[in-house]
Amino acid sequence: MAESLVTPGASSGVMATSEEQKRNAPVEQPKKQDLLHTDRGDTTIEETVVQKLAGMATREVPGVYAMGSAGRRAFSSLAERIPGSQTNVSGGVSVEKGERQAAVDVSIIVEYGVSIVDVSQGIRRNVIQSVEHSTGLEVLEVNVHVTDVHLPNDDQQDQKDQKTELQ
Repeated sequence: MAESLVTPGASSGVMATSEEQKRNAPVEQPKKQDLLHTDRGDTTIEETVVQKLAGMATREVPGVYAMGSAGRRAFSSLAERIPGSQTNVSGGVSVEKGERQAAVDVSIIVEYGVSIVDVSQGIRRNVIQSVEHSTGLEVLEVNVHVTDVHLPNDDQQDQKDQKTELQ
């Protein structure tokens, strides 16, 4: 004997058979598979991992003098003087990461005389390649914020400031 129920939304009060219920039941979508989500388990990646990878990839591009704003660099400079501290490679990088995708913002200081357009394109290419290859995440965008230009005479001023501090 077939089991019967009222079909949802049916105003006539006609009973639906179990076969009709199966046909009308919502279909469960299989879990979407990718490099990070397999039938054997899931891999999760913290934002700090993506930040470090993007920071290293950015520093490799010719024409990038430093990362971050002047305030951020000053703080990092002080922090690096502490014995046992590590260099902060993710400074100047912020990441928005989802399950399968990421967006990266980098703040840089470029060297005087370089093409900012070329440096920006190099950063995008390097960051996308590094993050996608290492993590399997799709990088949707890489936004480059140029906060300053490093001038050649800035090095001379820095050397004078260091000598004054040492005396």
